[in-house]
Amino acid sequence: MALCVSLLIVTLDNTVLNVVLPTLVRDLNATTSQLQWIVDAYVMVFAGLLLPAGSVADRLGRKKTFLAGLAAFAAGSTWAAFSGSVGMLIAARASMGIGGALIMPSTLSIITNMFSDRAERQRAIGMWAGTSGAGIALGPIIGGLLLAHFWWGSVFLINVPLAVAGIAFALPLVPNSRNARAAAPDVTGAVLSILGLALVLWALIEAPTEGWSSALVIGTGLAGIAVLAGFARWELVSTHPMLNPAFFRHRQFSAAIGSVGLLTFGLFGALFLLTQFMQFSIGYTPLQAGVRVLPAAGAIAVIAPTSATFVRLAGTKFTAAAGALIAAGGLWYISGSTTATTYLGILPGMIMLGVGAGLVIPSATASVMGSVPPEHTGVASAANGTFLQVGGALGVAVLGSLLATRYTDHMTAALAPHHIPASVLAVILGSLGGALEVAAHVGGLLGRELASLARAAFVSGMDLAMATAAAVTATGGAIILLALPSRPARTEVPVSDDGEGRDEIQRNRRRRRKKEETR
Repeated sequence: MALCVSLLIVTLDNTVLNVVLPTLVRDLNATTSQLQWIVDAYVMVFAGLLLPAGSVADRLGRKKTFLAGLAAFAAGSTWAAFSGSVGMLIAARASMGIGGALIMPSTLSIITNMFSDRAERQRAIGMWAGTSGAGIALGPIIGGLLLAHFWWGSVFLINVPLAVAGIAFALPLVPNSRNARAAAPDVTGAVLSILGLALVLWALIEAPTEGWSSALVIGTGLAGIAVLAGFARWELVSTHPMLNPAFFRHRQFSAAIGSVGLLTFGLFGALFLLTQFMQFSIGYTPLQAGVRVLPAAGAIAVIAPTSATFVRLAGTKFTAAAGALIAAGGLWYISGSTTATTYLGILPGMIMLGVGAGLVIPSATASVMGSVPPEHTGVASAANGTFLQVGGALGVAVLGSLLATRYTDHMTAALAPHHIPASVLAVILGSLGGALEVAAHVGGLLGRELASLARAAFVSGMDLAMATAAAVTATGGAIILLALPSRPARTEVPVSDDGEGRDEIQRNRRRRRKKEETR
């Protein structure tokens, strides 16, 4: 319970933010590329520090790391809530990534060490994934409610009482465990991974503005790839790598962790686009849009805890592959949207996306955690979270940039015959929200035509992005079918890799057995 409450704030934050994005366009004049940075600054730091955080958790103690993460997340959330500009908000979001990186691997590694039986561990991980789904489900609704009564900063400030509650629950209830033989954190690897990912994301996000053929975009992208290649090389030669490259030699690990990243590429990218579509194109308020995201997010919360049953009946391979293909089908369905599409027109695709994610994430995550030695559970959970977050960050960057490129191209061509001041044109091309504001200011027939044109350009870009997401997610399903073992080898993870926390965990088990006997 304590772990799930704390995990809730990490997942809640992503979907709360998605609902507030159109408000940031209006209140802070944020462009589409700035919205992508507000989302991805958090994910970039989060993903880059997850692996070192896993090592820190293994070395210094998973409970201590977990508590430190909650405190850091609360501090970053407070900063974000009172940010006065887009630049400050991006910096605050990056600081929140530090706390998130300390929280997530600690929760999963504590769960893995508390439950030694495979079936119990699968159910616990299902609950862990279900909590993530609950956070996704609650985020848009909570965000909409807060925006209906308070300013946009309240969607970040809500994290503070949740973090305090998580600390209050964890102090007496969560046992500590650690690996006294764990290697020191790989600082060089962490710097290289964050720098490389930042350069690649910059190239992807800024390409629609700078031009895909721009020397600056190409050079930055190639530099990012070179840095990431250097990171991979460093991990091969380092005496204490963030992630042991030998793990990837096992199909159970590499196929499962890759499929998680490809699934979240489509999931995170789709949510980034759909919340804007529902508010700017269909015309919903933030609260109305938040409620209408519930079927997709709720499907994850409902399906994820039951995924263990599907794994037991059909095996990990077919459960995860079916989930990836269902999600891909949902994304493909949404890619047929038009400006006349209503909420009911995208609802089946959203539900399919949620069902697919609910099957893939817990089954693939359990496969990852069951494929590594018990002393490396912190690093394995961090690796799983890293691929999940990097996949999501790339989804927001790539899909957002595909949308922005097509939107900009369509609007530039349509407005070329008209003599529009450069400053006004920049607002129109910056985002659909900016174009709608200009249209409202102009008014009359001309304003209505501009709004209709902008919505059509946005939907065209969204369709391209959704079709791309469907192809990427389907590729994940193919990888699962080709490479993931149907039923991984049965290996039991010990209670703990050292003596600390062992007695407390065993007492908790004895209490659970007594309760079962009395029933």
